[in-house]
Amino acid sequence: MATYARINFEFPADGRAQESEVAVGDLVLAGWTGRDRVAQEHHIVEMEKLGIQRPSTIPVFYRVSAARLTHADSIEVCGGDSSGEVEFVLIRANGGLWIGAGSDHTDRKVESYGITVSKQMYEKPMPLQVWSYAEVAAHWDQLVLRAWADGELYQEAAVASMLAPAELIAGYTEGAGALAEGTVMFSGTIGTKAGLRPAGNFRFELEDPVLGRALRHEYTVRVLPIIG
Repeated sequence: MATYARINFEFPADGRAQESEVAVGDLVLAGWTGRDRVAQEHHIVEMEKLGIQRPSTIPVFYRVSAARLTHADSIEVCGGDSSGEVEFVLIRANGGLWIGAGSDHTDRKVESYGITVSKQMYEKPMPLQVWSYAEVAAHWDQLVLRAWADGELYQEAAVASMLAPAELIAGYTEGAGALAEGTVMFSGTIGTKAGLRPAGNFRFELEDPVLGRALRHEYTVRVLPIIG
């Protein structure tokens, strides 16, 4: 697989975190991945209110530039129509499967007429730290995703509401097996508390209440003017 971006992560090893570089060949953004059909319908309705058409298949897998991955604490966007969304992230690297957290920051106005284009527009912030999937597999459904927009709780749900990693991988590979080395896959998101909205500050986490830890990241959004 060709390399299109390089990004460092802190991998747990022998009780310590060891930072190393991942050569990313594919960045995949899964969509419409709700395990709970009622909750998924809620999110689809949110999208329809913004003029975004229902998906033709469920789930779907969007491909965007691997260079959009970032650990930055600030991003720049065009106009005031974008928003973040918390997701868990699957990372195939160093011969293993790792779990991260990320925000699929998306332009909602563009999304109404071009979903893939809207997802390509902005960076996908992630924390540096990742976990081994093997450490959380046995209690996977107890992990919790949360996000705050300008300090207010914006999203919160257990990952049990979404397709499990094995189902996402099988869907993307069409049952062919594991993700290819260097693949990063965002999971799709959960519904919001009170509708999609932009925010100048976006904070998110993937909590593991069983092992008492969380993957966290926070970033600010600088809005650039649209001229012409």
